[in-house]
Amino acid sequence: MKNHLWMSVAPIAALALGACSPKVEEKADNALNDTGAAVSGAVNSTGNAINNAQQALMPTPTGQEFADAAAKSDAFEIEAAKLAATNAQSPEVKEFARMMVAAHSDSTAKIKAAAKTASPAITPNATLTKDQSEDLAELKALKGTEFDKEYIDGQVDAHEDALELMRKYAADGTIASLKQAAGEIAPVVEKHLSSAKALDKD
Repeated sequence: MKNHLWMSVAPIAALALGACSPKVEEKADNALNDTGAAVSGAVNSTGNAINNAQQALMPTPTGQEFADAAAKSDAFEIEAAKLAATNAQSPEVKEFARMMVAAHSDSTAKIKAAAKTASPAITPNATLTKDQSEDLAELKALKGTEFDKEYIDGQVDAHEDALELMRKYAADGTIASLKQAAGEIAPVVEKHLSSAKALDKD
């Protein structure tokens, strides 16, 4: 959508600039910048609205379901990151993986502590899903740049899912301790997602 909007705005501005005095040209530049900011803002707002609508339609997981999903997500992230330590080629990917081990170990501890204080207490199940196990098996068979690409692609997907889970439970969860933990973890996951997307463009 953004590209189409820019394609319609840019030629008009270019024609105007062709026959302008310096002052008028400056005004045209400013107008183009303002238009670009407005277009970008509109696209971002639309994307946020879609994400919010999708989140609203998701059923809120129970405390046990949330704790299990969070535990599985952390376990997958840690195991995938350990593979990156030996199979990755890019120093940036390896550094990202080291950050994943530390951060997801922290979130595991946070979820466990929050689950323990629930009434009745909840024990998170960190057993990987079939899909997670298959993804790890695929990663194990890769080395170098092939590993880097598949690992980072998977990290974008995994963190998008984790962020959606955390935001949903932080907003609508019913167990206070887990709800608080989800709210604290969500911004961290969002930063990881941004980092993964940056690496995915390299």
